[in-house]
Amino acid sequence: MAMMNYPTKVVLGEITVRDGFQHEEILIPTTAKLWVLEELILAGFRRLEVTNFGNPRAMPQFADADELFKAIRNSKRVKNLLPEVELTAVTISERAVDRAIAARKEGYGPDRILQMVSTSEPHQLKNSGMTHREYWAMTERCIQKAHDAGMKFCGTVSTIWGCPIAGPTELKTAVEFTKRYLSLGADDIEHADHDGSAPPNKVYEYFSMVLDALPDPKLHIAHFHVTRGWGLANVLAALQAGITHFESTMGGIGGQPANFVGGSPVPGTGSYYYQDPNIVGLVCTEDMVVMMDEMGIDTGVNVDRVLEIGRMVEKICGRRLRSECIRTGRIPKGKTGF
Repeated sequence: MAMMNYPTKVVLGEITVRDGFQHEEILIPTTAKLWVLEELILAGFRRLEVTNFGNPRAMPQFADADELFKAIRNSKRVKNLLPEVELTAVTISERAVDRAIAARKEGYGPDRILQMVSTSEPHQLKNSGMTHREYWAMTERCIQKAHDAGMKFCGTVSTIWGCPIAGPTELKTAVEFTKRYLSLGADDIEHADHDGSAPPNKVYEYFSMVLDALPDPKLHIAHFHVTRGWGLANVLAALQAGITHFESTMGGIGGQPANFVGGSPVPGTGSYYYQDPNIVGLVCTEDMVVMMDEMGIDTGVNVDRVLEIGRMVEKICGRRLRSECIRTGRIPKGKTGF
């Protein structure tokens, strides 16, 4: 009988509290963010994104960045587990990197920081205000600063499968950008489909190229948005290519930082790149975990607890989110009595 080939064990990065909540138009209380982080750790997740150290004027959802990091570091519920957990902060600018380093020196900062390059220069300019040449010069400095401070550095490669501004892109460019990040000292790479441009066949093709060039699966993290509904299909394609590290959010929330938060217009990312800002979230954690569990893949997390967290995240956000499995549940096992 023909069998699908895919890894039997994966590592999941849960990024609800950063990437998920940044797209919400209500201010999420710090206590709610802390609860989600604690619950995710207790459910078995060991890689979490906590916040963004960028300018809170543009992204008021992250005005509590220092407070939240201090709270999770001092949490009695998970303090004994924190030595096993990697906490990440997004630091798109060098000023944000310096802020993360200062927090680290004070004893509460991140274990890992993340920056992002787009293979499309128009997208790079839109996101960072920098050309590729300017960005790579900054990145080289920031990687060195991070390592000097005892933090890991993740480099995100974006617009791999297409750009919402400039259109089609070349997969080989993303492979070259991945190599460049690693040559500068990046510890791992997030390969991101931020606008849901990737069909599954191209996901398989790309990650096959990546693993041919750089075969250590620990270096590579798959990050899929579901703008066109292909998220879990792309997870499967990446699994078949040999990828073992994935990111997701509870309820499939997330996207660009909102430009309307807490009842007020804010800079956010300015005008959204997408026709409908409500359809740009990530792969749903609950559904992905249940799917992988049914496939016999060891996710390292408590599936039932994940579904309970998902139900509460809906209450925190105040609306129905994308998870199907928090309603349908896991597939029943054993005799039914019929």
